[in-house]
Amino acid sequence: MTRMTASKAQGQLPEILDRVAAKHERVVLRRGGKDIAVIVPIDDLGILEQEELQDRLDAKEAAKRLKDPKEIPIPYEQARKRLGLR
Repeated sequence: MTRMTASKAQGQLPEILDRVAAKHERVVLRRGGKDIAVIVPIDDLGILEQEELQDRLDAKEAAKRLKDPKEIPIPYEQARKRLGLR
């Protein structure tokens, strides 16, 4: 993944877009020493949006289950043990 300042990217935008589109490269734009934005291939955006939707659905389901008095929470360590994780 390439990082560059936003001002440098302004002068290289056509080349950056070519690299992103052709090589599926991600380019992080920085300002004031901090990452502020990313230029990503459109296919990556679709994946990110699907993951965000799934995260929202999972959070909604978790909230519903936490409110259900029939649901008995499993302590974290017990869940790890059941799943065979250390």
